[in-house]
Amino acid sequence: MHQLINRFIDKLINESTPEEPIWNIESIKAGKAPHWNYIDGCMMTSLIELYKETNDSKYIDFVKKFIDYYVFEDGTIRGYHIENYNVDDICESRVLFDLYKMTKKDKYLKAIEYTYQHILTQPRTKDNNFWHKKIYPNQVWLDGLFMAQPFYTRYETELNNHQNYDDIINQFKNVRKFMFNEDKKLYYHGYDSKKTIFWANPETGLSKNFWLRAIGWFVVAIVDVASYMDDELVKKDFFSPLLKEIVDGLLSYQDIESKLFYQVVDQKNRTGNYLEASGSALVSYAILKGTRLGLLESKYQQIGLDIFNGITKKYLTEKNGDLNLGGICLVAGLGPENNKRRDGTFEYYISEPIVENDAKGVGPLIMAYTEVIKTLKK
Repeated sequence: MHQLINRFIDKLINESTPEEPIWNIESIKAGKAPHWNYIDGCMMTSLIELYKETNDSKYIDFVKKFIDYYVFEDGTIRGYHIENYNVDDICESRVLFDLYKMTKKDKYLKAIEYTYQHILTQPRTKDNNFWHKKIYPNQVWLDGLFMAQPFYTRYETELNNHQNYDDIINQFKNVRKFMFNEDKKLYYHGYDSKKTIFWANPETGLSKNFWLRAIGWFVVAIVDVASYMDDELVKKDFFSPLLKEIVDGLLSYQDIESKLFYQVVDQKNRTGNYLEASGSALVSYAILKGTRLGLLESKYQQIGLDIFNGITKKYLTEKNGDLNLGGICLVAGLGPENNKRRDGTFEYYISEPIVENDAKGVGPLIMAYTEVIKTLKK
């Protein structure tokens, strides 16, 4: 299986350029110009981790070439406009820390500082969480924790003497306070602090359902932020129980046979629901990394491995020598006001396209693969 995955990764690298990465299906379909984005960021992060584990230069050479297309000498970044106030745009900048350490190129440090200005100016809710985007005012989306907090934490740890750790932790605390369902043991996809947007419950401000990939990004945010944070007490007393609670919640809905999870997590028996690859891969990664970091007990390790193996068995296919990863929800969101279709209903989540090889599935699979390698090295 490892040989198969390695060949699949080679295919993705060999058939991609910075201008046209074959995994960024959403941008290709929309005809968007190349820009700094979390989808590419997910791929770059996973390839850097793969390089660290294998020491194979082809991975880091690809990342450097890819990132150098976007990062200019003055630290500005192609297609990244802070004034859009989109937390998704922050995500890819986390790779700049690794590249700066490896190369000492000043432009990477300048680009880190450029991104940090976004952190400092991003609008916030009344409870002090980042808005998800300027076009989604007063809203917190679960996946937004993954988009912004790992970069924010790395900056505070490596360049700012931990000054804003409390702010980072508070944003997780608010998500737990406002977005967790105590009965279902799951997190809702979105929360409108004003409780006025059409998809939100007018009493709670919450969206209607539990979307797998949003929860997946959130559990990854927990383990990634914990890994970048130099505070063992916070890891033990806050992040460890936070992770265990949601992992245990998710596992109560796991498909026993495949070990995967459903697109709408708690409604497996409804017509149209399906086992989704990207969110399952994110959960696998979070469990394996959480176990390695000591945030979860060792018994969870096999659970993470079983999920990873279940994804590759069900969705990584080979036909005439061509490898593809299927079962990936292309995109799902909430609103904005002029897009009533994205209303957070079950019917909406299952209506979005299911695609192959999109980086929102491929990136998490490679992320999980790096954790599998680390686990097997023990």
